[in-house]
Amino acid sequence: MTIATKKIRKKKVANEVGIALGVRLKECRHAAELSQEKLAFAAQVDRTFISACERGLGNPSVETLANIAYCLNITLAELFATVEVSLKPSGMRRMNVATPPEILRKRLR
Repeated sequence: MTIATKKIRKKKVANEVGIALGVRLKECRHAAELSQEKLAFAAQVDRTFISACERGLGNPSVETLANIAYCLNITLAELFATVEVSLKPSGMRRMNVATPPEILRKRLR
């Protein structure tokens, strides 16, 4: 395999919000006495995705979180109830650095 054909994989990095949500997800799963496999089957996702979410590496959509919460017999509000993390921008996301061009107004006389 040459260097040109190698795929470069980015290592996923967990963030504070993802870790806090993962801890809460694991607590709820244990309270419901479900394994990762049973929860994944019920929520129609892969077991490895549940594992990644619990470790803060997964990035579930709101719809997927709603499905998981339904399978755990809780609401989304209950899932996020004890997640107390500052939602201050972390700098990990791309910032909008574009500035609009200045509009010069001219009279038509």
